[in-house]
Amino acid sequence: MSTTRITNGSERTIIEDMLDRNREALISTVRGLSEVDARRRLVASLTTPISLLKHAAAAERIWFQRFWAGLDESACDGYSKRDEGTFSVDDDETLADVIAEFERASRRSREIAARFDLDDTLDIPSEGTISMRWTLLAMVEEFARHAGHGDILREQLDRAVQQPVPGGTARPAAAGRPA
Repeated sequence: MSTTRITNGSERTIIEDMLDRNREALISTVRGLSEVDARRRLVASLTTPISLLKHAAAAERIWFQRFWAGLDESACDGYSKRDEGTFSVDDDETLADVIAEFERASRRSREIAARFDLDDTLDIPSEGTISMRWTLLAMVEEFARHAGHGDILREQLDRAVQQPVPGGTARPAAAGRPA
């Protein structure tokens, strides 16, 4: 994924760059986490650092593979139902596996999106008439929001690693994690 910040150019170039930078921002929230911390539940919902990426991969498949490419769920390259299952991570899946899954789904989304003009539309019963422009911007919004969630979770995890002690110094909270 490109992380080059493009601030001038065609509308499509700017939107696609912003989407790619938000995809990368989401991935960066989990880089360096242990498998345990990636799965740590810090909020009441199913949201964990790894599940945010799993959900994002499903969102890519739903919007681009199912809706724009017209594929049936069974023809998609992973989970593509619009339910809480998008946050489910199997016990045998590693953080590297889920990052790779999200990157594959993102590549495929780019390939599918490239077939359409920004003004091309399709009708989705639950959404109405949507354009490719709207879809790309919706993904920018989705991944920016989830990167923010990931930042907050990461801050909580990193803060647990360095707990303040009286006198203003910090000490590691858990063995095996850098301070």
